[in-house]
Order: sequence, then structure tokens, then C-alpha cells
Amino acid sequence: PPGAGAELSGVFQDMARHECYFINGTEKVRYVERLIYNRQQYLMFDSDVGHYEGFTPYGEMNAKRLNRDPARLEYRRTAVDTLCRHNYPIVAPFSVERRVPPSVSISLVPPSSSQPGPGRLLCSVVDFYPAA
Repeated sequence: PPGAGAELSGVFQDMARHECYFINGTEKVRYVERLIYNRQQYLMFDSDVGHYEGFTPYGEMNAKRLNRDPARLEYRRTAVDTLCRHNYPIVAPFSVERRVPPSVSISLVPPSSSQPGPGRLLCSVVDFYPAA
């Protein structure tokens, strides 16, 4: 905490992100853990790589330390099954199977001084998911 009468000079953010990427359902699954401080990623574990990677001097120091621990590495490698595949049935209805019908509107665009001639029809299709 700051000293008496001093104010905080800023906001600091320390964040961990755990991400699961699914290709073809659970056929190919990738687990990624990202450690971020003040919007800068300093350390990452990627299950496709199999070990921690550092992106700053502090991150490199921690990557070396964490990569020396075989139990921790094995625990992170199994996150593909224990975290990602395990939770897939829970998240799939909200992400993979999500369907939102499009909102369609057709309107007449009157001619303008810069584009004389007959008016044009404008068809807008928005708010649908998935994009394809």
C-alpha cells in the first residue's frame, strides 16, 4: 500500500487464461494456459508443445523452473482430457450447437445528387450465428 497521503499511481492486472481449442468436436483438442501481467503475456503452456515458454526475462526464468518439474508438466499435459474434453458436453450447447437465425431487412435507398438515377434496394442480413 502507498505511504500516508500518497495515491496509487496506476492499476495493475495479473491474469491467467485457460483456453481449450476444439477441432472436429473432441477429435483434436488443444489446451493453452497464458499468464499475463499488465497486458503483456510473459509465460505460456501449450499442450501441442508440451512445456512452458517464456516471453519476457521473468517468464523465461519461470519457464525454466516449471519445466524442471515433471509432475507439473504431466498435470498440464493431461488438462486436455481433465479440463477440455471433460467440459466439452457442458459448453457445446452454448458454443458449437448455437444457432441464431438472421435478421433481414430490405429498404429503398433514394437517389442522391452524387448518384442520380433510380433508387436502389438495400438488403441487410445481420445478427446471425454461425457466420458461415
